[in-house]
Amino acid sequence: MRAGSPAAALVTALAVSYAPGLRGAAALRRRNHRGSTLSPSSGPALALAAVVGAALPLPAVAVAGLVAGAVGAYDDAAGRRPAQVGAKGVRGHLGALRRGQVTTGSIKVVGIGLAGVAGVALLPGTRRPTDVLLGGAVVAAAANLVNLLDLRPGRALKVGIGGAALLRQPGVAAAAAVLLPDDLAERTMLGDCGANALGAVLGLALVERLPGRTPAARALAVLAVLTAASEVVSYSRVIDATPPLRWLDRLGRRP
Repeated sequence: MRAGSPAAALVTALAVSYAPGLRGAAALRRRNHRGSTLSPSSGPALALAAVVGAALPLPAVAVAGLVAGAVGAYDDAAGRRPAQVGAKGVRGHLGALRRGQVTTGSIKVVGIGLAGVAGVALLPGTRRPTDVLLGGAVVAAAANLVNLLDLRPGRALKVGIGGAALLRQPGVAAAAAVLLPDDLAERTMLGDCGANALGAVLGLALVERLPGRTPAARALAVLAVLTAASEVVSYSRVIDATPPLRWLDRLGRRP
C-alpha cells in the first residue's frame, strides 16, 4: 500500500477508529442532537485517514488536515466550558476575540486559517502571496462549512464522499465511507476534529485543481455565501423541506 491509496486510507481509518483507548475514553464522549452519548473516535480516524489517502503532496495535506483536526479536537474537548458557550459561529467567535475574549472557537478559526495558508504554500508550483492567501481562505472556508453540516448522523460524511468523488480523491472517499456505518448508527461521531479535517483536505484538493485566481475567488465567494446563510437559516430545516435532500440525508439513519 502507498499514501494516497484507498487501501491505506481504509486501514488507517479502521485502526484508529477501533483503537480501544480512544473509543472507550469516557472523558472524550459527546452528546449528539438527540442527547445520545457517543465516542468521538471517528474524528481523529478520519483526520489521519484523509491525510494518508489524499492524492495530494504529503507535506501540504498533512499541515492543512492535521492542524485543522488538532484545533477541532481542542474545541471538542474544551469548547463546552461555560465561558465558551455564548459564542457561536465564526462571527460569534471573532466578535468575542474583538472584545478581548479568547474562545476555543476563535483559536480554531485562526488555527485553520493559518493551516490553510501553509498548506497552499506547500503545494507544487509558484504562487503569488495573494494567491496563497486566497487559497488558504478557501481551505478554511471549506473546513468550516463541513463542520456546519455535521449536525445529523452521516450528513458530513455523505457530503465528504460526494466532494471527494468530484475532486478525484478516492482515498478520502474510502475513509469517509468506511466510517459512515458507525456514524449513521450513532455509535461514533466526527466532532469538530473530523469535520474540520475533512473540509480542509477537500478545500486543499479544490485549490490544487483551480487553474487561477478567478476560479479560486468564485469558489471562496460560494463558500462564504453558504457560511453566511447558516447564520440566519437552519440547514436542517432547508434539507427537511426539500424532498430529494431529505431522502438522501435520512438514508441509513435511525428513525
